[in-house]
Amino acid sequence: MSSSIPHLQLPAEPAVSCSNCAACCCQLEVLLISDTGVPPRFIDTDQWGGEVMLRLDDGWCAALDRDSMRCTIYAQRPLICREFAEASEECLQERSNLTTIYR
Repeated sequence: MSSSIPHLQLPAEPAVSCSNCAACCCQLEVLLISDTGVPPRFIDTDQWGGEVMLRLDDGWCAALDRDSMRCTIYAQRPLICREFAEASEECLQERSNLTTIYR
């Protein structure tokens, strides 16, 4: 008697989560509008004199660990980063702007 293994249907698209993202949001300009304890080495000044997260020459946030694609200052991340919700409309828009990463 043969027993069959049930077939599980996999979703066509993986669920959106930070764990399967290419850190799209880490290429956005982040204005520092409150003091969350961001270390000074990650702070830059924009052309209007406002404090922003430092981005490297390639456009990525300086606080991003390139090996793990995780924030190295997560506990002290800026307010804008805290409010940028996983799978929110803004998140999905940024992911769609970088579709070549997911192919």
